Amino acid sequence: MSARDIAEGKPPSPWVLRFADAVPGDGTVLDLACGDGRHTRLFLRRGHPVVAVDRDTAGLADLSGAPGLTILEADLEDGSGFPFSGRRFAGVVVTNYLYRPILPAIVAAVASGGVLIYETFAQGNERFGRPRNPDFLLRPGELLDAVRGHLRVRAYEDIEIEEPRPAAVQRIFAEYEA
Repeated sequence: MSARDIAEGKPPSPWVLRFADAVPGDGTVLDLACGDGRHTRLFLRRGHPVVAVDRDTAGLADLSGAPGLTILEADLEDGSGFPFSGRRFAGVVVTNYLYRPILPAIVAAVASGGVLIYETFAQGNERFGRPRNPDFLLRPGELLDAVRGHLRVRAYEDIEIEEPRPAAVQRIFAEYEA
């Protein structure tokens, strides 16, 4: 299977697309809580090796055997810890997912010269629908606090968006500078 054979799924997040070129060379990308793999597909098409992780990887079945792809089925919230402790990635991508206990490990997974591209729901989203549970909504400035002292923030937003549906989101693009 070649990169051009990788089927299109849902379109990538505009935030991830905006910063995808910042992932160094052919460095490995960690797509955490990857869902159906829209960002896994994006980075595979761009020639990056990808480690795609989700508790249900059925949405990645069509990618089985894709060169450069490692699929890990793991429940990141089962108490067994972050499965990549000590491993570093050129790019770490997280969208529409928040589990606070592993936020420090996510930040620590960014390699020297690497980047973090993170976007998820924020407080205020309960006005628009799910998620409404505060456990799944970032507090004001929470992503900034998570990277402070570890990564350099290049872009940050705490806004309401209209597309693909109305939502309150927080998003950050940060890089590791040695």
